[in-house]
Amino acid sequence: MTSRTTPRLDMIGLVVSDMAASLAFYRRLGLDLPAGAEAQPHVEAVLPGGLRIGFDTEDVVRSFDPSWTRPTGGVRRELAFLCGSPAEVDAVYAELTDAGYEGHLEPWDAFWGQRYAAVLDPDGCAVSLFAAAEPPAGSPAGAAAPSGA
Repeated sequence: MTSRTTPRLDMIGLVVSDMAASLAFYRRLGLDLPAGAEAQPHVEAVLPGGLRIGFDTEDVVRSFDPSWTRPTGGVRRELAFLCGSPAEVDAVYAELTDAGYEGHLEPWDAFWGQRYAAVLDPDGCAVSLFAAAEPPAGSPAGAAAPSGA
């Protein structure tokens, strides 16, 4: 038996119908995407920690996979962005919805110990915003909330 290295997740790829609209949305979430990339059919950026995110237009995907069709039905993919505090979840949600992006789940205190909200990107995919919930009044300082959903 030959040995091999273990595959490592290196990039998350998103198929987008409108590159400019998608890049504008993800820039609002703080992604450092190349300037002037709106007209490109493929765009990628390195995220903190080394993971990459890539964006491909539907035409690019069809160029190598002619059977590809736009998904229909419920949300199939989701990206989740950690915010610095519950108040930041609320602020980012408000900023995005005020800019015209569709809110999917208004900010709420989730039973798993997080402030949680979701908006839809220009292609209708859920983008979660979350932060550890504030410890309940009267709980010991520094009490940790359970980790995410």
